[in-house]
Amino acid sequence: MTSEKATTDGRPALRLALTVRHDGHGGVADDLATARGLTEWIAEHHETLGVPPFPAGDATLELVRDLRAAVRALFARAVSPAPASRADARALIPADEALARLNAAAAAVPGAPRLVWPEDGPPTVREVPGAGAPPGRRLAAVLARDAIAFLAGPDRTRLRACQGPRCVRYFVKEHPRQEWCKPACGNRARVARHHERHRGTV
Repeated sequence: MTSEKATTDGRPALRLALTVRHDGHGGVADDLATARGLTEWIAEHHETLGVPPFPAGDATLELVRDLRAAVRALFARAVSPAPASRADARALIPADEALARLNAAAAAVPGAPRLVWPEDGPPTVREVPGAGAPPGRRLAAVLARDAIAFLAGPDRTRLRACQGPRCVRYFVKEHPRQEWCKPACGNRARVARHHERHRGTV
């Protein structure tokens, strides 16, 4: 599994969206294609997610994949009228269905606010589901509540779908001149523009 660190990777909802990525060969890879893939993803990100690692079964996989589809549909709505991620162009669920899925997942497990204050950053509040719920439902609730906080917060207006060649990532624009999710996408875009100009002069 490939994990690309970005400045916005600390948001569970963005990490969930980034499980759909370019595969390096012109196609799209899905880190959550199997229950094993989800188990590995949980183990890799459990500290940010605020849930202990656990083996995911098929029911949890379906729950998280359905939630991811909702998050990516709402991300596409957030970046509109700019283009959505290429991975979502023909596969988006309707916004009202996405909202219903997101809100249902967030409400399925009772929760309480928890103050999180890292040594190298400001304090934040995170809604933490109760420990008595099944781990799959707790995970979905964490992801859904983070997506709700993100989409209702100020960072939503800085969300972009990377338009680098072959990229399918969403990212939060960190500075005014940022056009791509990472420098490699910018390099590919410049190379593609160069080849396009060169073709036009031949």
